[in-house]
Amino acid sequence: MGKLSELVELVSGSPQFRITEVFDKETPLFTYYSQINLTDDLLGISSKNVDNKQVRTNDKVNTLCDGDVVFSLITGIATIVRKEHVGYLYTQNYVKLLPKNNIDSKFLVYILNENKKIKKQFLLGLQGSQVLKYTLKQLKDLEISKIPSIDKQKIIGQVYFNQLRLQTIKNRVAELETKIILNGLEGASEND
Repeated sequence: MGKLSELVELVSGSPQFRITEVFDKETPLFTYYSQINLTDDLLGISSKNVDNKQVRTNDKVNTLCDGDVVFSLITGIATIVRKEHVGYLYTQNYVKLLPKNNIDSKFLVYILNENKKIKKQFLLGLQGSQVLKYTLKQLKDLEISKIPSIDKQKIIGQVYFNQLRLQTIKNRVAELETKIILNGLEGASEND
């Protein structure tokens, strides 16, 4: 049993209000990482027409790499960044978690999102707070109970991500089937 801060290094995002915007075409352009991006990364999908904010700046900003573990302080959900979102700028609403030895990234996401003891700690931390937002301190202080061997972690993490993806595909298939059936009913009712 130990604190999350003993298992991972936590890197806060760039404070959005401190970024100096520059309107010069030569200046590097950054795309902000959003909640939609986070959900897409978690479910293994790509949402259409995502309108991400962008900014041109010469400031040193915090960006994401393929395989990074990111936690949203707004929703309390973690994910692993996919290739599509490499180089995206993450703001102070997100925290990057860099696992130290002996902790698998996918397993880390699994326990942060699904572990009942962790959910309980988060809920206790949110009580009495006006703004329902998680804090970096809460995250650092999370008590993590016994962690299985790295081999077991890898299996659990992989199964978790596969299951989320499978569920998403099933939901999409169900939605499409419903559309097809409703279109058929509409066609049938118009032929009277």
